[in-house]
Amino acid sequence: MTGSSQTSPANLGTVRVLLTGGAGYIGSHVALVLLERGDDVIVVDDFSNSSAEALRRVEQLTGKTVQVVEVDLADRAAADAALTDLEFDSVIHFAGLKAVGESVAQPSRYYRNNLMSTLNLLDIMREKDVRKFVFSSSATVYGTPAPGVARLDESQPIGRGVTNPYGWTKAMIEQIVTDVQRSWPELEAVLLRYFNPVGAHPSGQIGEDPSGVPNNLMPFVSQVAVGRREKVAVFGDQYDTPDGTGVRDYIHVMDLAEGHVAALRHLEPGVEAFNLGSGEGHSVLDVVRAYSEASGREIPYEIVAARAGDLATLIADPAKANERLDWRTTRSLAEACRDSWTWQSQNPNGFAGA
Repeated sequence: MTGSSQTSPANLGTVRVLLTGGAGYIGSHVALVLLERGDDVIVVDDFSNSSAEALRRVEQLTGKTVQVVEVDLADRAAADAALTDLEFDSVIHFAGLKAVGESVAQPSRYYRNNLMSTLNLLDIMREKDVRKFVFSSSATVYGTPAPGVARLDESQPIGRGVTNPYGWTKAMIEQIVTDVQRSWPELEAVLLRYFNPVGAHPSGQIGEDPSGVPNNLMPFVSQVAVGRREKVAVFGDQYDTPDGTGVRDYIHVMDLAEGHVAALRHLEPGVEAFNLGSGEGHSVLDVVRAYSEASGREIPYEIVAARAGDLATLIADPAKANERLDWRTTRSLAEACRDSWTWQSQNPNGFAGA
C-alpha cells in the first residue's frame, strides 16, 4: 500500500461492517465507535469467551441496534450457513481464543480455532467478493526482539522467538492473509499489531471482563482494587528499568477502537501492518500507583520471581500509524486507570453481575 489518507474517521463514508468476535473487550468498543459514526454493525460471535450483555449495553449507549449472529466460525458448514446471505462490505476480525497461558496448555485447540476460523472467513469473503479486511493482530508476533531493541517498528521480523501458541497463531494468520492476498490481488488488508490495551468506555458500562484469572496486568490490578483478589504479583524487580519492573506500552481501548476506524479509512489493495501503541513506556509499579490514585485505594503487591522469557522493555514505535493512518493516541495512562476503575467499581463481577 502507498499513500496516506488525511481525511478524518468522521469523513469515511458509512459502511456495513462484520465484526467477528465483536462481543469481546476490544470488539465491543469498536462496535460502539462504529455505531456512533452511523455505520451498520453485524457481530458474529460464539460467546465462548464474551458476553451478549456487552452488546446490549453498546445498544443502550448508542441508541442503535447491533445485528448479532451466534456461530462458531471454525465450523465451516455453520459459518457458510450463517454468513452466505448476510450483506456487509468490510470485515474486522477479532474472533479467536486469546489466553496466553491457556494456549500453552491447549495448543491444538488454539491452532484449530484461530486458524480455521480465519481460513473459513477469508474463503467466504472471497466467494462474496468482500474485499476489505482488518485483522486484530498483536505485538506478540515480534517474539523476542534483537538485543538492544526496545522500541519496535513494523520493520522488525515477526515469528522469531514467539513463546506461546497464541502468539504463533497471530503470526501464522498474518502470513495466511499475505498469501491469500497474493492469490487475490483485489483484497485490501490491514494487520493491526496491538501493544497493551487497557481502560474502558468512560461510561463504565463496557470494559474488560476476563474469565478466570486475568492474563493482563490492569484487569488483575482492578480486581485487587475492588476486593476480588488479595494482591498483585509483580514478576521481577531487577530489570534494567527506572524502578526495576518491566516497562510496557499501554494503549487506551478507546484510542485502539478509533485506530480500527482509521484502518478502514486507509484500506486499499495490498497488505499493510501497523503498530497501535502510544510510543510511551510505563512500568508495572507505574500502573499500580496510577490505579491506586484513580481508585483511591491502596493496591497491595508482592515482588515474585521474574518469568522466563519476559523482556525488560517493550514499547511501540507508532510513527507509521501516526503518519499513514492519521491516527495517534490521545488518552493517558491516568485516564485509562480512571475509566477502568469506573467500569470495575460499577461492575465488580463483570458482566456476570448484570
